Amino acid sequence: MKKIEAIVRPERLEAVKEALIGLGHAGLTVTEVKGHGIQKGITQQWRGQEYSIDLLPKVMVMAVVHDHEVSDALRVISEAARTGMIGDGKIFVSPVEDIVRIRTGETGTEAV
Repeated sequence: MKKIEAIVRPERLEAVKEALIGLGHAGLTVTEVKGHGIQKGITQQWRGQEYSIDLLPKVMVMAVVHDHEVSDALRVISEAARTGMIGDGKIFVSPVEDIVRIRTGETGTEAV
């Protein structure tokens, strides 16, 4: 099993969510986060004054998938989140050692 953490633009959340549900992954966690990558924030003007925002609002979508589903999940997340502009985000994939469904006590792949 693998944990996929995708950090995407907030306005792309619905598209990413629908893409994952379309693959059959109804279980996901969404967290509002802030950060920056290589662009190190943005500079804007308001009422003639220039100001910088170094931590931009993003959304992190986390899902745990079976090993054989990782490539499909990465593909649909990338397609749904991509705008082609800097700041589209990143996807991280990590191994998952075990899972426990608290309600039933199921473990491993049955708990996904």
